[in-house]
This record gives sequence, C-alpha cells and structure tokens, in this order.
Amino acid sequence: MENTQFRLAARPVGLPKDSDWQITKEPVRELADGEVLVKTLYLSLDPAMRGWMNDAKSYIRPVGIGEVMRAGGLGEVVASKSPRFAVGDKVGGGFGVQQYWVGAADDRHAGLHKIDTRLAPATTWLNTLGMPGMTAYFGLLEVGQPKAGETVVVSGAAGAVGQTVGQVAKQLGCRVVGIAGGKEKCDFVVNELGFDACIDYKGGDVRAGLKEHCPNGVDVYFDNVGGDILDIVLTRINLKARIVICGAISQYNNTTAVKGPANYLSLLVNRARMEGMVVFDYADRYHVAVAALGKWLQEGKIKSREDVVQGIEKFPQALTMLFEGKNFGKLVLQVA
Repeated sequence: MENTQFRLAARPVGLPKDSDWQITKEPVRELADGEVLVKTLYLSLDPAMRGWMNDAKSYIRPVGIGEVMRAGGLGEVVASKSPRFAVGDKVGGGFGVQQYWVGAADDRHAGLHKIDTRLAPATTWLNTLGMPGMTAYFGLLEVGQPKAGETVVVSGAAGAVGQTVGQVAKQLGCRVVGIAGGKEKCDFVVNELGFDACIDYKGGDVRAGLKEHCPNGVDVYFDNVGGDILDIVLTRINLKARIVICGAISQYNNTTAVKGPANYLSLLVNRARMEGMVVFDYADRYHVAVAALGKWLQEGKIKSREDVVQGIEKFPQALTMLFEGKNFGKLVLQVA
C-alpha cells in the first residue's frame, strides 16, 4: 500500500509556490501494538497553515523542512491494533497532507477521536463541528461576550469561521453585520445565513457601509482579516467594545512587516478590549460546542457550507485559493 504525501521543501516567501512542496510516495509500514491505520478521506485547509510554515515563535511549533505538512482531517480506520478504535470507525485528527496516517491511537498530537456522521455529513465535521466551529463558538462567547441587542461585526463573513460566528450571534439575539468579498458572498451571508447586513469590501466602501449598517456603533468585532479593515472598524467601536483577534489573513503572505492597527488609541478612548484567541486553549470543552452547534444544525437554525476540492494532488492550488478569496465557505480537500 503506497502513501502519497506533501512535505514542506522550503520556507515560503509570500504566497506558497509549487517549489515549496515535495511530493513523496512511500509504503505504509506495519502496525505495532496500540496503533491504527487511518485512510484520509478529507483534509481541512485553513489560513493558519501559512503561519505554520514560518520558522518563527508561535502558539505551535513550525512544520519542519522535510516533514509532512500539518493538517487536520477526517478519515476511516482501515486497520487497528488498539482497543480504542475498530476497523470502519470514522475518526478526526491531525493526519497531515497524506493519503494514510499510521500511529499510536493515543498520540496526543494527532488527537484521534470518533466522528458520528449520522449527526452531520463528514465535511461538516471539518467546518461547523470542527476546528472552525470551535474557534467561532469560543472566540465569540468567551472573548467577545456578546449580549442580546448588541451589534456584532464579522470580517471574512462567508468563510469557515465567520459564517458560524454570525449565525451564533443571531441565535443570541444580536444585530449581525458581515464583511465579505463580492456580491455573491454578501448575498449568501444575508439571504442564507440570516445576517442583518453585509458589506462588500471589494465593491463598496467599508467605512460608509459600517456607518450605514451600524448606526449605533460596534459592540463586538470578530476579526479574521486584520489590516485596513481592522483599522476602519476601530473607528466605529462603542464604549467597552470587545475586539476578538482570531486571524489576519490579509497579512499572512506579506513580504514586508505586518501592518498593525494605526487606530489603536480608539481602544483607550472607548475603554475597549482587544484580545487574541487560539482554539486549542478550549480543547477540553470542544464537546460543549459540538453539542450546542449540533443541536442548532439539526433544528435548521444554522447552516454549514463547504467548498470541496477533489484530489490530493490539488493541494498546493487549493491552499492558494484561501489567500486569493476564491473559496466560498469552508475549504476542504477530498482525498479519497
């Protein structure tokens, strides 16, 4: 049995290019006691992957040169020497960009856990019930702390995290305004996800849009993009506003210094709080978020949209889609 893998060949400068990857093929080794073999079905493609390629201090060690690229995924157990998992079990975990993963069933870095595809389709477990959903749920509730009647603004509103943030905020009785790129995405955010409004940063004026759609200011801003949009939103925040720093996709491929917020004094004037969040800090409570989000999904109160690219060989091109805004919903790579 042969395993196709994508390994990091070089540290990218700017947007990752084909020469930054090495495609290897190697036989799948025999299992030792306590190990399982997982066939990868789907992989999660996330903006955070770009940061993992840099040799810089972060919340998680960088991917080493020559190592299989880190990625979360969903797969099926095809062989097992562990009592924890049986052949046929659907599992989630950190499998990396490869067709097969083999290792200890209790490997804490892989974090293998059973997935119930009766509750939701497989791809939803990489979106609303996966890392993006956990990020949205805990980032909004724990850091943003929205209250009914408040105005919540979400950038990257049609993306994996943003779509769930906005829908959860609506369930909590908030006014929700999204920021997304293009009319199609904005229409989806309003008409399908139920946001109160959406500002098209590609075809409109974000500053004017915030003034129009947030007449009473912004109480919570969930930031997925950083850069100029963060700066503009800071001019509209209310007293005691909360800004959740989840990501900064506009800055990840910079070849110059990251652009920081020029309007940060608005935090002082408004006694506001800006706080970063990393989803791994809430790992011991993921089950709480899965229960709440799963219930809303089953009741039809929230929706989950995935953009699926077929074939492991498409990994480099699919990853680039994230940074060019070409994906519509959570980006997933179908491996098998």
